[in-house]
Amino acid sequence: MLRQFVLALPALFFLAGCGAESGSLPVSKSLTPEKVASIAETIKTKYPNLSSEMREKVLNTVVQSIDNMVFVEGGQFDMGDFGWACEYDETDVCTWPCGQEPEQLCQISRNGDDDFVHSVNLSSYYLSKYQTTVRDFDVFFTAQGKEVFDVKFREREDLKSMYSPRLPAPTKTWQEAKDYCLWIGGISGYAVDLPTEAQWEFAARSRGAHILFTTNSGSLDYGKNFPIEGVGETFFVDWFLPNSLGLYNMSGNATDWVNDWYGKDYYENSPVDNPQGPETGKQKVKRGSNYPEAPLSAAAVVRRWPENPNEEAYYPGTSFRCAIQTDKPL
Repeated sequence: MLRQFVLALPALFFLAGCGAESGSLPVSKSLTPEKVASIAETIKTKYPNLSSEMREKVLNTVVQSIDNMVFVEGGQFDMGDFGWACEYDETDVCTWPCGQEPEQLCQISRNGDDDFVHSVNLSSYYLSKYQTTVRDFDVFFTAQGKEVFDVKFREREDLKSMYSPRLPAPTKTWQEAKDYCLWIGGISGYAVDLPTEAQWEFAARSRGAHILFTTNSGSLDYGKNFPIEGVGETFFVDWFLPNSLGLYNMSGNATDWVNDWYGKDYYENSPVDNPQGPETGKQKVKRGSNYPEAPLSAAAVVRRWPENPNEEAYYPGTSFRCAIQTDKPL
């Protein structure tokens, strides 16, 4: 008994030392107290010149980001525009293939770059249930000694609502989204990154199911699992019901950057196992749909958005969520 107590003393001192700066460490739903303490020590070492208050914000951001991760069990699915009945009731969607032969179905998306339906096999991974928030992004900028984005616009009374802490973080560049996820990973010690395009679609479709809308039911229940048409701005990341995996707002709020370069014909050449997208390109891929779009034309489950990785401003309709690239328990 005495020997066990002596062996435990270093761990107790380590936890006490890390918690002393702010009084206590955040309680995590998925991480052990020892892991939280280790993250706190990493932050202290990485950012010695930050105030204790700011280091605490970084710690809370990193821990909460990991706690927000949803485990997505891997598997096989048919990626691409699998088609749907030409006429349907969006509030009570039929079960695919809606009593028809698959070749009789209409295309879901108007674009041709998603028409080639191909088999994909994914390893398990984690995906954030929420899009990264303005609050999260502000901590990321401040920790690096940078001014928060759009600081001059935030002072305007008519624009303040656009920067509410719980809104999805707008991005100006794809690289900012990538860097944020890598930042969370570097501090936490997990392989955090943007999801691949295949991972995003698999999760949005509730592990690759043939569904039309990325909601809890596959249908639209306006005001409960999808925004009412005509809403002219983004909304809080935890509004509306999540899909069956527990992922919120995979469409209808802001689009998500994914890791892949865009290739118009990539689906025709995609590997079966864990596709990563083309090796190079000029555009990056966004998935989902954003708030100005009518849900019946958005085709969020299959449509691909090729986009310049460098935009002109912080547009509220472009955001992201991170993934952890591991099939192991956290």
